[in-house]
Amino acid sequence: MTDSAIQRLRESIVMHGRSLFERGFTVGSSGNISARVPGGFLITPTNSCLGRLDPAQISFMDENWGYISGDKPSKELPLHRVMYETRPKTQAVVHLHSTYATALSLLPDVDISNMLPPITPYAVMRVGKVALVPYTTPGSVEVIAHIRALQGKHKAILLGNHGPVVADQSLDDAVYASEELEETAKLVVITRELRPKLLSGADVADLVKTFKLDL
Repeated sequence: MTDSAIQRLRESIVMHGRSLFERGFTVGSSGNISARVPGGFLITPTNSCLGRLDPAQISFMDENWGYISGDKPSKELPLHRVMYETRPKTQAVVHLHSTYATALSLLPDVDISNMLPPITPYAVMRVGKVALVPYTTPGSVEVIAHIRALQGKHKAILLGNHGPVVADQSLDDAVYASEELEETAKLVVITRELRPKLLSGADVADLVKTFKLDL
């Protein structure tokens, strides 16, 4: 990846951050985005608004997450780091405080290994099975053990009482999956008492075969 490609990636983080913020997927200074680059990682700064990012101020960390340049990195650095660690093909991570995904993490009587039932084909295709991990203080290293325990089986995770985090093989894919997670969580929450029809096991198997999904 050339310097110009890294600069374009910085600008893409800004573009996606603004889009997510303007559509209400995150508010205030909540949410953070990271991406892998040669020699390290880019991550949005702490206490920054995703709607008003500056490409030059995005934090640059080395391969061991040591600070190199830019503004001070997000306090959620441990969360991002463990997502890359447990899913080595990850190229980008998006963590939001989106309303319905967060609401889903608050509900009782849920399947913590599969928080997002197969309610639409795109939930299966873009997001897969979503796990719930217990609440930890934002920025705490305690989240690391909870995510390691999942053994990299889930690219999308709900943090209890906090919000979603998604790891994917490109920045675009991580953003799109985060958006799909939020919209599907909305469907799940508003139809929860209506006993909605789900895709059958055969339907899911067909999607896996047709689109060569790694669930």
